[in-house]
Amino acid sequence: MREKKFTESRARQVTTNRMTPEGEEVSVRTLARPDSHRSATGVPAGLGQDEGVSPTARTGDPPIMTIEPDTREDDLDREEAYFDDATSRGGRTFDAKLLQEPLTLVPSHPPLALSKSATVKDAMQAMKRQHRGCVLITEDGTVRSPLIGIFTERDVLTKIIDSGRNPATFPLHEVMTSDPESLPVDAKLAWALNMMSVGGFRHLPVTDSRGWPAFIISVRDIVEFLVESFPAEILNLPPDFGREEGRSRDGA
Repeated sequence: MREKKFTESRARQVTTNRMTPEGEEVSVRTLARPDSHRSATGVPAGLGQDEGVSPTARTGDPPIMTIEPDTREDDLDREEAYFDDATSRGGRTFDAKLLQEPLTLVPSHPPLALSKSATVKDAMQAMKRQHRGCVLITEDGTVRSPLIGIFTERDVLTKIIDSGRNPATFPLHEVMTSDPESLPVDAKLAWALNMMSVGGFRHLPVTDSRGWPAFIISVRDIVEFLVESFPAEILNLPPDFGREEGRSRDGA
């Protein structure tokens, strides 16, 4: 049951006694304007219009009290509806159908493209500036040409560090992964998960029918998609993750 609130605009509370049908005397609080606003009859001026008392009440009758629902709870209800059960609000369910969702529904990033003649330093600076984990290498260094390679942050660790070569003069075509695996724009989520699992990829290029880069899908993008699809199941969890309270932390 919703809580109720009294209308209190420009008024003070007045307590009157009333008899219930069972013969019990109860106190009822109503609202009245200050004494300086009383009418000649002694009834608060405007009572019954602004303060919720019936204008047909006879002088001397106990004021008739009205109550209003707290509309602020409606706002809370709308906010809490975000965390309602996914099925009841028509949301997604975690089953085989989810894996058939198109990749275009997954949050992604526009491709960051460079030419094969660019240096490792150029790629590292571009990734840092754009907060990306990889760059795509195309024939002319733009997204309007076919994909020919990919260079990732993992390549920096495995191919550049301790190589003894200067990144400022190290050309990308010597360290990039040529002819990388990619997906078509109409691919399903299951395809991306399969390639990431089998190939150990963290970033997947998605290309159009001409072989031009369309966007990049990363593991993080898929994680965000799942969180957005199931906010109640993922975000609305206890902070202790079900660990037993008072467990010894010795040796941590």
